[in-house]
Amino acid sequence: MNYKLKKISGDASFRVFYRLQKGKNTSIIVQARKEKFKNLITYSVVNNILTKNKIYAPKLIQNYYENNIIEITDLGRKSFYDVVIKKKNKLNNYKDLIKLIIKLQNIKLKQTYRFGKFKINFETYTLKNLHKESDLFFDWYLKYSSKKSKIKKIKNILKKELNNIYKKIYFTNNVFVHRDFHASNIMVYKNNFGLIDSQDAILGNPLYDVASLIDDVRIKLSSHIQEKLFNYYFRNSKLKKEKYENLKNDFEILSVQRNLKILGIFVRLYKRDGKSNYLKYLPHTWSLIEKRLKNPVFENFNYLLKKYLKIKTLKKISNL
Repeated sequence: MNYKLKKISGDASFRVFYRLQKGKNTSIIVQARKEKFKNLITYSVVNNILTKNKIYAPKLIQNYYENNIIEITDLGRKSFYDVVIKKKNKLNNYKDLIKLIIKLQNIKLKQTYRFGKFKINFETYTLKNLHKESDLFFDWYLKYSSKKSKIKKIKNILKKELNNIYKKIYFTNNVFVHRDFHASNIMVYKNNFGLIDSQDAILGNPLYDVASLIDDVRIKLSSHIQEKLFNYYFRNSKLKKEKYENLKNDFEILSVQRNLKILGIFVRLYKRDGKSNYLKYLPHTWSLIEKRLKNPVFENFNYLLKKYLKIKTLKKISNL
């Protein structure tokens, strides 16, 4: 039997992916030189959880952990992004992904899972997690767009206000959160959706993945569609008996938190890893943040941003 191995495009992690052709069959080889426990073992465990809950995910074929490699099933070459980016009417397609989020949130997670000799504990989102992620904005984005002498002072002032905002999050962290639920991480597989890049899954807020999907920095959705999708989630999720305002509150706080993190991550990918293609997403990421900052909960944070930072200057990629 002839074997062919071809490197394929990767993601923002330390992993490298190859498609292995064995006759008419294909599989994916995942190599992780760094953070290999999370990227190989935890990834395999989460994929197994998804599969047992009737959600398509890559299945483990062979485990070569000692050699920094696993072999998993191939969910194909077509992502949801590839399908939806060319469509004018995206609403119904996105509704299907809202249904998938609701299905994820119905998974009953155990605190601990075992994988051979390994034990995997599911972490729960905490205030510390939120700050650790949004700190990437200060430590990477601001570092390359502001005067370095001012960064520490600005970070302390803005972080204090973000702390006040994060404490106003209403819902508890008690559902499965994929943590990177966006169009490029959903594959179209056998006329169904398959979920990849799930190694960062966590017990978290029910609005987190909703914010990741609706305020996806890679696809520009109209405000009309964004609102319809949010309302669709509200009507069909377990939270339909909750106050609408509480869902909107958490959605907008977590959207800003996530997109501040993304600004930092994308600049880090550029400066540290030489992946300049992520810079093209920065302007839209800022537009999403500015949109959600209209919520009164951000009134003081918005004031502080304008006082200490020139947003127009920050949005210029040439300053990075």
